[in-house]
Amino acid sequence: MAQDFAAAFYTSEAWIKCRDGYLKSQNYVCERCGGVAVICHHKEPLTPANINDPEVTLNWSLLQALCQECHNREHFTTSPTREGLAFDEEGNLVQLPPHAEEKAS
Repeated sequence: MAQDFAAAFYTSEAWIKCRDGYLKSQNYVCERCGGVAVICHHKEPLTPANINDPEVTLNWSLLQALCQECHNREHFTTSPTREGLAFDEEGNLVQLPPHAEEKAS
């Protein structure tokens, strides 16, 4: 979920056009694993200082097409869930079967 300072940017027409164009240019292929890209990731983190700079926010050279799993790995160095929970392939939060979290590690 977008941080408060970026909420208006992520709903702007400029971002939506940029995001959709970039994902299409990459054929919706994750640039890390080759899976289905569903997220247009900013390589340079957006901050209150750069959120209004189109050279950062809308610059294709600073974007990356990622699948949900690769995007989660980018932002979460440890599991973003409680023990016994995980994200499935569609990004839904699901209950793991007993002892499955040990295999996921």
